[in-house]
Amino acid sequence: MLAPRPRKLPNVLSVDEVARLLEAAPGIKYRAALGVAYGVALRVSEVAHRRADDIDSRRMLIRIEEGKSRKDRNAMLSPQLLELLRSRWREGKRRSVRLLHGWLFPGRSYTDPISTRQLHRAVCEAAEAVGIRKRASPHTLRRSFATHLLEEDVDIRVIQVLLGHSKLETTALYTKVATRTIRAVTGSARPADGADGG
Repeated sequence: MLAPRPRKLPNVLSVDEVARLLEAAPGIKYRAALGVAYGVALRVSEVAHRRADDIDSRRMLIRIEEGKSRKDRNAMLSPQLLELLRSRWREGKRRSVRLLHGWLFPGRSYTDPISTRQLHRAVCEAAEAVGIRKRASPHTLRRSFATHLLEEDVDIRVIQVLLGHSKLETTALYTKVATRTIRAVTGSARPADGADGG
């Protein structure tokens, strides 16, 4: 019988590293796309296949239709991310790129969405430009956002819904890399004064 393969902890970027990486993204389109990968915690394929119509600025939501396992869900949209998407929209309009009803992040041809490969390359180039040595990918941004929420004491079940995880165990993996959670547990596990700790 084969021994189970060891499961490595996922890479997670700090809030500062994410900010630096997004700032180094090659242009407004990639900055907005990677901002969505982080700020909405979408899978890379979900980022690539978003349409302009998926943005609901009135309710501050992004609609994800047929995500993993063909499930629909709504994801939160922060005011900062909405402004970044509006900047992207204005830039597209200035360059006469028609985004209305089309892909939010078109590829080389505006009839096709951006490829997941292009998004991977943009993350790698931005990480290298700002000296981030950890392995980074669009999924690292999603994972980092979930971890940062956990560190801010957001309920894990809320995070599960935001990520579109069907099983809580999948989301629970983030507890292993949330440094504030680890520190809190370590701090509460210390023996009381006068205890022998044995």
